[in-house]
Parts: sequence; structure tokens; C-alpha cells
Amino acid sequence: MTAAATAASAPANSVATAPVTAVPLPRTAPRPASARAARDPFIDVLRVFGMVLVVLQHWSMPLLSFADGRISTGNALAAGNGWMITWFSQVMPLVFFAGGAANAISRRSAARRGEATPAWLAGRLRRLAWPVVPLAAVWLPLPHLLLAFGVPEQPVMTASRLAGQLLWFLAIYLVAVAATTPMLRLNMVYGWRVPVALAAGAVAVDVLRFTSGLDIAGLPNIVLVWLAVHQLGFLYVDGRLRRPWVLALAGYGLGAALTAFGPYPLSMIGMPGASVSNMAPPTVALLSVGVGQIGLALALRRWIVSFAEWPGVSRALDWAGCRMMTLYLWHMSALFVIVSVVVVGLGISTPEPGTSAWLSGWPHWLLMLALAMWPLLRGFARFETPPATGPYTGGTVRILLATALVGLGLLTFTVNGFVPGTASLLGAGAIVAGLALTGSSRRALPSRGRRGVPSVPDRRADGVVI
Repeated sequence: MTAAATAASAPANSVATAPVTAVPLPRTAPRPASARAARDPFIDVLRVFGMVLVVLQHWSMPLLSFADGRISTGNALAAGNGWMITWFSQVMPLVFFAGGAANAISRRSAARRGEATPAWLAGRLRRLAWPVVPLAAVWLPLPHLLLAFGVPEQPVMTASRLAGQLLWFLAIYLVAVAATTPMLRLNMVYGWRVPVALAAGAVAVDVLRFTSGLDIAGLPNIVLVWLAVHQLGFLYVDGRLRRPWVLALAGYGLGAALTAFGPYPLSMIGMPGASVSNMAPPTVALLSVGVGQIGLALALRRWIVSFAEWPGVSRALDWAGCRMMTLYLWHMSALFVIVSVVVVGLGISTPEPGTSAWLSGWPHWLLMLALAMWPLLRGFARFETPPATGPYTGGTVRILLATALVGLGLLTFTVNGFVPGTASLLGAGAIVAGLALTGSSRRALPSRGRRGVPSVPDRRADGVVI
């Protein structure tokens, strides 16, 4: 998701030379007080806003009906001009951008403290992967239990697949986190040329994909597109995104041209029956719209920061910031609970999108989903903080192996979901094994404050995981 004067021969730990206690801001924006604490409320807002909008979209767009033991699904945004909404509601580019900024701040802060990259990566890896453990612990046996109680097989298998497909985001975000240190070094030397080179690579991949007619040829863009957006987060931290309206107009303008005259569909999410998706794998059109979203957000930064500093909003951000991973991982489970009761149990189909029945029922639908989500937040948010462990001492090879194992597990769940079978068990085993490798060979006690009280780290002090 510094200045060009930095020499190419900078030492390996040169990321520590970048400023960490203040985020350089665009010339037109005032410096918020919280920037002095190595935090940026603008990034906090983007994270929370992005995740909430993802959840809202996932909860609002399904069209569902149940008959003869099978559940049928559709997409409300496929009707009429619903694709227009996706140009603003498909906010994964904003999430990766915010993640890039958070990772830059966090890594530079850790480097200034003398923390090596393997130890930093071990901490990030634990915070990314640990919340997945309870999700797998619930969903691996759940399909067996539901089938044993006589629930029709097709809805159970559909839910099991979808619950795991959400982990695509963590799989690719893990790649971005693992690449943070070398990409920061490239950023220090080459600046803007790094995301431009990644975007050029994405263009070449799209040309090959559409000229060959093979969607598989577009798979490299899963890395190129999301790393390009992640890299823009580094430039933001360095104060080098100074013309937000230019970014907004250029990004949205290029996206409009590509969808109007190129092979790209209008929607920025996959649609039922569409032969091409801008999302899977991501295309240059999605990258362009993402740049437009980032420019628009930066143009509104002054007002966003002012809004975030209201006491009530600040408290809400503090509360939500420690629960965003839980919300993302479990919001589809909340949806499945309501669907199983309303659609499967009572046989009530969702209304046609845009009708009075759909519009009047939408708030009630969201309220039911929020009520189903609340106990999940209460029960699983504690797993956003991994168990205490001593300082990581395993070295580079071990942490790279741990990263590969966790990534393999996440990718397995992305492809197969939690459908019963060997693949799901192997995926869970890979994640657990990777987490085990992030531990220390010796257990260290928590650091203590001035009065002997164990200190509790601020989970947002150096930029949260996502």
C-alpha cells in the first residue's frame, strides 16, 4: 500500500535516519499536535473509514434467496448504475495506502530504537496472524457441526468458502509488510520513481493479460498494484504528496478513460457473470481509481484531521482502532448468522435493489447485522493483542520462513476457505507453525514503568498493523 539527497550507498539500517516523531504534511495542511507523538490522525481515520466501508459494502450488496436446499446469491450493485458506487466504496487502495504510512512510521521508529528488521517483522507478523487463529478454530469444526445438525450442505459450503476468502487481504498485506524495509530503502533513493516503476509493471502485465486472453497472466498485479499503493504511503510520510487535487483528477480521469475506451469493466469490484474483474486480479484501472481516492482524501486532509481531533471522535477512533481486525475477520460470520435465520430459516428473500422494500428494509437489515456482530467483537477483539513473548532472537532466515508459512496458510484459506478437507487443516497448521517461529528462545518479562507497573504498549503508537 526522504529527500533525494540520500545516497545510494546508505548503510543497511539507514531507515533510522528518516524522521519518525513527526509526519511531514502537505504545504497547505497544518501540522496536528498528534504528529509529534509519531501518530497521524489522518491515517487513523482512513483505516477505520476504509474497514467500516468494506464491511458496509459486504453487508449491503448481497441479494439472497433460498429454495430446494440451495441458496442463490446476487449483487445489488450490479443493477442499473450501481457500478458508480464502487468508485468510492472499493476502498482497499485507501487501506493499503494507510498501511504503507503506518508501516513506514513503525519501521523507522523501531530502527531508531535499534530494533533490527527481523525482530520488527516478527512483531508485525504476530499481530497480523494471531487474530486468524480463533477464526480458524471456530470455522474448521463448524461446517461438520452444521451438517450433523441437518443444515443443507450447499449453504454450509458456501459460507465456509466465503469466510476464508476474506483472508486474501491479509495474504497480500503480509507481502507488503515483509517488503517494507527494502522498499523504504528504495523510497529513500528513488522516491516517486518506485511507485511509477511498479505502475509501469502493472501496465505491462495488463497488456499481456488482455492480449493473451489469459486471466492468469494478470496474477503479478496482485503484488504490483497493491505494492504501488502501499509505496504511496511512504511518500505521504515523507511529505511528498503535495498536489492532492492533481492526484485526484489524474487518477479518476485515467480510470474513466480506461473503462470507457479500454478492456476494463466499469465496476471496481467483481460482478456476477462478468468476464473481467478489476479486482481479481487487480488492474491498472483499479490502481488509477485508487490514486484518485488517495488524492481526494489528501485534498480533504485538513478537515479530516480537524474532525478526528474532536474529543468524541478521537475516543471513537481509539475504541475502533483496536477492533478493526476483528471487525474485518468476523463480519461475514455475522452475515451468515442473520442469513441462516432470515433467509434460510424463515425463507425471506432480500428485495430487489432500489425498490421501496429494499430501501426501507436496509436499515433494519444493518441493525440485525450489527447486533449479531456485537458479541463477536466482545468475544474476539482480545485476540488483536498476541500473547506476550520475549524479544525475537531467531534471525533473518527463521522469520522469513515464518512469514512464508503464515502466507501459505492465508493463501490456502483464500483459495479453499474453511471447507472440510485436508487443505484447511494444512492451512491452519502452517499459520500455527509460522507463529511458533516468531517466538523467542527465552521468555522476557514485560518492561516495567517507573513505579514497577508493567507497561502496556499503545497499539496505535507506531502505526497499527492495518
